[in-house]
Amino acid sequence: QVQLVESGGGLVQPGGSVRLSCAASGSLLIISVMGWYRQAPGKQRELVASITRGGTIDYADSLKGRFTISRDNTKNTVYLNMNSLKTEDTAVYYCNADVYQYGARREYWGQGTQVSVSS
Repeated sequence: QVQLVESGGGLVQPGGSVRLSCAASGSLLIISVMGWYRQAPGKQRELVASITRGGTIDYADSLKGRFTISRDNTKNTVYLNMNSLKTEDTAVYYCNADVYQYGARREYWGQGTQVSVSS
């Protein structure tokens, strides 16, 4: 079994910054891709950013320049630094990972962490 645990969400003022973390726990994990998605009320879940094990990064076009994704392969952890936050960034942010474990490849999701941007 694999578990993804997000942390770092909360309430922040417009223009502020938040750092999210997601750690994958389990034995002998090899994670090919880790990423962040978000879902705002009444909207579909959308990709925020993803990063491969080798460091190739994809961002949503509208978020380039404000959000930064990174990962620590030794800790199986992915981070998302969010700057210049806007009220429209308010959403539940979900961690996603494509995982190899014991010869199996599966996709996992975290429970999500709420980020609320409000004055």
